[in-house]
Amino acid sequence: MFKHILIATDGSEVATKAVSGGLKLAKELAARVVVVTASEPLPATVTAETIAANFPAQYEKATREQAAKILGEVRGEALTIGVECETLHVTNFPAEAIIETAKANACDLIAMGSHGRRGIARLMLGSQATKVVTLSSMPVLIYR
Repeated sequence: MFKHILIATDGSEVATKAVSGGLKLAKELAARVVVVTASEPLPATVTAETIAANFPAQYEKATREQAAKILGEVRGEALTIGVECETLHVTNFPAEAIIETAKANACDLIAMGSHGRRGIARLMLGSQATKVVTLSSMPVLIYR
């Protein structure tokens, strides 16, 4: 069935469910796993007049530290259940990062969480899961 699963996480509660479910599925299928977390790039609209000179470096450091924490927890869970996984931190908008990473790693399934927002909340906040499902050419397994 599936041989290489990409699991996307942002460290949220629903993403943690996706990680657990994705790792268990990978164990059952004896599939390889790559886990990705994405940090959005610093907005281009931020100007020197509105930030301190070293803010970009602080932003990058903070995103690296947060990603290391998230991915460290995933590695621990994977080790506990006996699944080997590669972990990646990429800088890009989440939906694009997930799809590009899945393609680059020849994955055949994307597993990720969705907060399940509906109506106006979804329109205002957007949904990375919706974007991935819409734009991906491979199957996407959504955990809620």
